Amino acid sequence: MPNGRDAARSGSTENAQSGESAPSSPESTRPDLSGPTEKCGVVGVSLTERDAARPLYYSLYALQHRGQESAGIVTHDGFQQHDHVEMGLVGDAFEQDDVEALRGSAGIGHVRYPTAGSVDKSCAQPFTVSFRSGALGLSHNGNLVNAEDVRDELAAEGHAFTSDGDTEVIAHDLARNLLEADLVRAVKRTMGRIHGSYSLTIMHDDTVLGVRDPEGNRPLCIGELDDGYVLASESAAIDTLDGELVRDVRPGELVVLQPNGEGFDSYQLFERENTAHCFFEHVYFARPDSVIDDHLVYEVRRELGRKLWEESGIDSDVVMPVPDSGRAFASGYAEAAQEEGANVEFAEGLMKNRYVGRTFIMPTQDERERAVRLKLNPIKSTVEGKTVTIIDDSIVRGTTSTQLVALLRDCGAEEVHMRVGAPPIVAPCYMGIDMATREELIASDKSVEEIREAIEADSLAYLSNDAVADALDASRADLCMGCVTGEYPYDIDGEATDRDVSRPEVGTAANADD
Repeated sequence: MPNGRDAARSGSTENAQSGESAPSSPESTRPDLSGPTEKCGVVGVSLTERDAARPLYYSLYALQHRGQESAGIVTHDGFQQHDHVEMGLVGDAFEQDDVEALRGSAGIGHVRYPTAGSVDKSCAQPFTVSFRSGALGLSHNGNLVNAEDVRDELAAEGHAFTSDGDTEVIAHDLARNLLEADLVRAVKRTMGRIHGSYSLTIMHDDTVLGVRDPEGNRPLCIGELDDGYVLASESAAIDTLDGELVRDVRPGELVVLQPNGEGFDSYQLFERENTAHCFFEHVYFARPDSVIDDHLVYEVRRELGRKLWEESGIDSDVVMPVPDSGRAFASGYAEAAQEEGANVEFAEGLMKNRYVGRTFIMPTQDERERAVRLKLNPIKSTVEGKTVTIIDDSIVRGTTSTQLVALLRDCGAEEVHMRVGAPPIVAPCYMGIDMATREELIASDKSVEEIREAIEADSLAYLSNDAVADALDASRADLCMGCVTGEYPYDIDGEATDRDVSRPEVGTAANADD
């Protein structure tokens, strides 16, 4: 492989069941969440000499917001593979001895929030498999919609599965193709068979790869370090390693990090007329200090807030965010209001208790309502006697919004207006976000006015679909907006599509002309 930052080798372009939220299990107490929950974070590192485990460990800390169920690292020392995967947060999953035992200058890592597969160690990642062509490790962010089709075919050929997750399906299919083809062709064949959203970091022996699905639904980027290269779900992980963001991995691209850490090779394996970038990464999931698809998330959120004022601004005494992701929205909203002469004060009127985590147990309705007060508490002097506008990133079930409005009224707010930095969520996500079913989504069968009445706000307004696209400087045709339109960029059973798309016929793509 040639040395260099981006030695492009373009390959020829080739033009299940839906993944659903994992059920509750005894191994993980999952609360009744009112908002969408994170997906997963992936990382891969190839260095010149030093061990990759510690940089991977730090990177997983930087990506912890993307998944809190499990954490894992797999490395390769040139002779054999080493792995450590445990349930829990990064700090709980690894002791110092665990990190030191992971030898080798190449490796991949993963933090998981399950949206497909069980909530137990069998689905924790990276997933590893040893076979005749070597050792394979794989980390996956996203969700396949034809995983069962591919699994059934592989099982019929004698593949034994140890989990019910879609990541193992990808690993088995890739392992099979590696028996018959070189690394690049094997990856291309697997990409031609799986359908859905995926950003992958893969390790084949001591070679680290990054793959992004042809629609680019989930983020993945490349960074340069002093002594190597890194692939990560978000650029914040690269910053943590004192690295420099090179660029995003392109939709349909395979990036191969050179084993000596001196460069990477690019193979554009698939191209589509339109992308399907997940707009919700910018609204909610990604860290505000990350750059995704050439946009700093913080600035996108501020711009979304400005557009929220342009579309539905209301003059009130105080504008306050619902922490944490609402902060940038509220800042942009207040700034736009002040530029137009509105006498609006931006204030941190809601304080977040950062020690009430995802595992907080709420067995009764009264306790679930109490949980909002445990997590968010108003500052009375900011609220009392004021007209208040609260800015949130989204409303999913409406439970939290109802309780926040009531809290602010209890603290003496004269009026409570709510503005939302995203369009109404009317449909579930099949691409790796554990959002809710249609029956649970308050906007699926209620108008904006009906939702306003339900949460008992004085006024309520959402951002429009077009405003989201404008803030991202993108065409709506290049975004995945299925959760707010009910039309998806993938072929999902029983759902409408927003483009001409069909899932691959399993059994044919693997033998396609490479």
